[in-house]
Amino acid sequence: MKKKYIIGAVIAVTFAVVAILSFDSSKIEYTNFAKAKATEKTYQIIGSWLKDKPSNYNNKDNTFTFYMCDDKKDTACVIFHGAKPNNFDMATQVVVKGSYTQNNFHASEILTKCPSKYEAEMKKAGS
Repeated sequence: MKKKYIIGAVIAVTFAVVAILSFDSSKIEYTNFAKAKATEKTYQIIGSWLKDKPSNYNNKDNTFTFYMCDDKKDTACVIFHGAKPNNFDMATQVVVKGSYTQNNFHASEILTKCPSKYEAEMKKAGS
C-alpha cells in the first residue's frame, strides 16, 4: 500500500514542477525601452503614442509603424507586424510586447487602454 502512495506523490510533485516551470517561462516582465534595448529578451512596455511623430500602416508588408514614449520619457520606433488596432487613435495608454532588433522595437502584440465611457460620464456629472 505504501508503494502506491510513494508513486502517487512522485507523480504529483512532477506535475507541480512542470506547472511551475511552464508558468515561469511564459511570464513576460514590464520594463522600459532602455532596459529592453540592452537585452534580446521579450518585454512589455507601457507608454503613450507620440501623435506628433509619423505613423504608417503598410498594406503590402502588413506592418504598422509608430513612435512611442515610455514612462521614463524614452522614445522608440515601434514596428508591429499586423494591422493598426481599431481603437488605437483613441488610446490613452499603449502596451507593446516584443523585443529590440536593429534599433527598433518589434512588437508582437499591441494592447490599448482607451478612455472608459464611465470616466466620460463621471466628468460630465462632475461639471
